[in-house]
Amino acid sequence: MVKKHLIALDLDGTLLKDNKTISQKTKTVIEKAREQGHEVMIATGRPYRSSEMYYRELKLTTPIVNFNGAFVHHPRNKQWGIRHSPLDIKIAKEIVEASQDFNSYNVIAEVLDDVYLHYHDEKLLDIFNLGNPQVTTGDLREFLNASPTSMLIHTDEAHVKQVNKHLSDVHAEVIHHRNWAEPFHIIEIVKAGLSKAVGLQHACDYLQIPKERVIAFGDEDNDLEMLEFAGYGVAMGNGIDQVKTIANEVTLSNEEDGIAVYLNDLLQLKAI
Repeated sequence: MVKKHLIALDLDGTLLKDNKTISQKTKTVIEKAREQGHEVMIATGRPYRSSEMYYRELKLTTPIVNFNGAFVHHPRNKQWGIRHSPLDIKIAKEIVEASQDFNSYNVIAEVLDDVYLHYHDEKLLDIFNLGNPQVTTGDLREFLNASPTSMLIHTDEAHVKQVNKHLSDVHAEVIHHRNWAEPFHIIEIVKAGLSKAVGLQHACDYLQIPKERVIAFGDEDNDLEMLEFAGYGVAMGNGIDQVKTIANEVTLSNEEDGIAVYLNDLLQLKAI
């Protein structure tokens, strides 16, 4: 009998090619893995509204991790419940207040699928409009009326260190923050103690799969905890050095079907 594995997939730079599509080869291998009894799930920093299309495209039947672990739910099973761990609204407003001193271009708060922008910004709206969220623009100290799932501070390169230092000095106990990859100088903030690994643990408990049989793929620093958690932590060939150092193995890049090649080999799927 096949020992059931849980395959956890980051989206951008991992499952998705650079043009934001899933290759046919990768789809074929994932389908074959599921046919053989393995479970497949998505674990992403994206909100659900901009990852739902990939969940449906792969016809998944598992929980999904969004906002790097701040929101975990099961789209096909309402009974599974919702694990939503937002930031304290008071802390969120203190961060907005402090960002005024850092020449920040903008502060964005997301409350699940609602988006709040401190300043109107067409370029940012293009990024955040995926999935047609309810968008509110205006001073977050006034307009933000619910605890945010995640916050983003958009600043310039010169101020990133300064903002990070302030967040660590003032809010280290209550928030977790990390920087987005180039070309954006964006600092992302979620509640302390959250990561994709926290979401994976919920899924493992539900599916009764030990973490030794979790195969996780990632490329960026928001994947570090997940790759450490998994029995098989796999870095993409295009991943950052830190991810490759922490991973058990490195596969090919997202443009070279790294996930498909690795799974086909490890699980002996004979799909490609």
